[in-house]
Amino acid sequence: MWWTELKSALGQRFNVQGVASSLEVFTKDKDLIVPHISVPDLRYIDWDELKRRGFEGVVFDKDNTITAPYSLGLWAPLESSIHHCKSVFRNNVAIFSNSAGLHEYDPDGKISMLLERTIGIKVIRHSEGNRKGPSKTLVCKWGETKSSQTSS
Repeated sequence: MWWTELKSALGQRFNVQGVASSLEVFTKDKDLIVPHISVPDLRYIDWDELKRRGFEGVVFDKDNTITAPYSLGLWAPLESSIHHCKSVFRNNVAIFSNSAGLHEYDPDGKISMLLERTIGIKVIRHSEGNRKGPSKTLVCKWGETKSSQTSS
């Protein structure tokens, strides 16, 4: 158990897969590094407009996106925006995270289940880190996406 917790803590501070994936994108898929939208935080996203433009769902990273690292509660200033997102996209909102959902750090799914109960957003269980690029699990769950509709 202590090894899993140590790897989880280190994984949030240095991400070898993330560095390797970034280098791959810089050399092979430069069109993916152009931001399609830039906002200070999620409160500035117009969820209705995304839906109108054809977006069918939203997948959030957890730590430092909708929660503080390792927290199981939404970051309070984002609550209104997240609730609006859920009202627009209904069941097509999910969390794809390394700290909750990744079998390596959440082998029994307890963190995922607790997070789902606390935040009310389903957690996608997966076996590959989210910094590695599009997950097979994510593609199977949500289908193929256009690069203009994906963001990290």
